[in-house]
Amino acid sequence: MTGFINVDKEQGVSSAKEVARIKFLTKTPCGHMGTLDPMASGVLPVAIGNAARLFDYFLSKTKTYIAVFKFGVDYDTLDTTGNLIFENGSVPKAGDMESVLDNFVGEIEQYPPKYSAKCINGQRGYNLARRGVEFELPPKKVTIHSISLLEQVSESEFVFKIECGSGTYIRSIARDMGAMLGTCAAMSGLTRTQSGVFTIDKAVRTKILAPENFENYIIKTEDVLDLDSICLADGRYKKLLNGLAVMCDEPDGVYKLFNGQGEFYGLAEVKSNVLKVKTKLC
Repeated sequence: MTGFINVDKEQGVSSAKEVARIKFLTKTPCGHMGTLDPMASGVLPVAIGNAARLFDYFLSKTKTYIAVFKFGVDYDTLDTTGNLIFENGSVPKAGDMESVLDNFVGEIEQYPPKYSAKCINGQRGYNLARRGVEFELPPKKVTIHSISLLEQVSESEFVFKIECGSGTYIRSIARDMGAMLGTCAAMSGLTRTQSGVFTIDKAVRTKILAPENFENYIIKTEDVLDLDSICLADGRYKKLLNGLAVMCDEPDGVYKLFNGQGEFYGLAEVKSNVLKVKTKLC
């Protein structure tokens, strides 16, 4: 069994628990294509079987979030699930927030939260932080395609839409935006509405999945790949599966590979008119 289930992760549930549910139903090894913190909800693509080999492919995909930032407060985790460090700080006006948004668009350097899975000398940041160990995480380059203020939902909370590349910490954006506005801020809510081709309007809660219906929600691996296809007759196809290369007139690049009967195998790569199998996905 292989493919994807587009899970709508519930708030308060770990990504690992959602994956475990799919693994139990499919009786197949599974993995997610980008974790969500327990406090977050939304799109969590879960790969079944060989589809998990596409993890690196999804690293380059744009993700969209609806985030709630609470201004005038500071938490050790940079979100409101942590320990409160400071409160009653100033709350900027909406116009002031909009005036600084362009500073967060493009390729920027961002300091990850200490409460994160980043490693320091082989240890996770969140484990060190919980033990009270002092340490610094180096900045990393991330890409933010757009950020916009949507609405104000309370005296101190504002909703933002953020489109970004993989590895972006939304909590860090809250912290940095607060600092830029002369105050502090933490993330109080987060929903991922899109991850590559997976969107929240087509996602499913795992609590409705059951042995008699889960197969209805499996998306074919080939359907999530926005790549051109190559179909080969049996002779050339068998050569590829035996580890041999075949000549090809297609431009250099990565393609979806099908046999003459239209059955999907995986990814193949063309270099200088030579075609080789890249990744088995069926």
